[in-house]
Amino acid sequence: MLRVGITGGIGSGKSTVCSVFAHLGIPVYAADVAAKRLMREDPELIQAVKDAFGPESYSGTEPNRRFLANAVFGHPEKLDLLNSLVHPAVFRDFERWCAMQQAPYVIKEAAIMFESGSYKQVQRVVAVVAPLELRVQRVMQRDGMAREEVLRRIQSQMPQDEVAKRADALIHNDGTQSIIDQVTALHRRFLEEAAPNQNP
Repeated sequence: MLRVGITGGIGSGKSTVCSVFAHLGIPVYAADVAAKRLMREDPELIQAVKDAFGPESYSGTEPNRRFLANAVFGHPEKLDLLNSLVHPAVFRDFERWCAMQQAPYVIKEAAIMFESGSYKQVQRVVAVVAPLELRVQRVMQRDGMAREEVLRRIQSQMPQDEVAKRADALIHNDGTQSIIDQVTALHRRFLEEAAPNQNP
């Protein structure tokens, strides 16, 4: 089974692209959603976070997101520590999820695919790209964030040009090119690439 990663910076439109793949019948694993679920459900991860950040990092079975956000904000080494606990749990969960799928190929959606090492779990990476100003406007409208905060988020991620260089394919979500046409073309490509790997 072919594994395809979908990545892109905040406001690029990853979720929109993934929804088109899902509409075509392709299973989509959303790493960010999985991470939030695992922080509530994975006993090994929960204990590791408590050991690293203290018992106040949880309220019952729920992560104390405000406490954790305050603990890592402005402290890159603390953020790296938290990520070093969460990412392996997500990797393990993705492997379990893949084992249950029957499709010719699957999608893994992850915002920081290259930074986290998540790209090592897939054979192809597709980057969703969009002009900076369009990304800023999308996030401001979607999340009600101030422009300066959106720009800070963007600057904290790998530059879009670098992501694009590392990817195997691009989807341009600039409002002028059809997302459906671009996804459909990639869908056909991935079905062809997956075919030799299918059991007879």
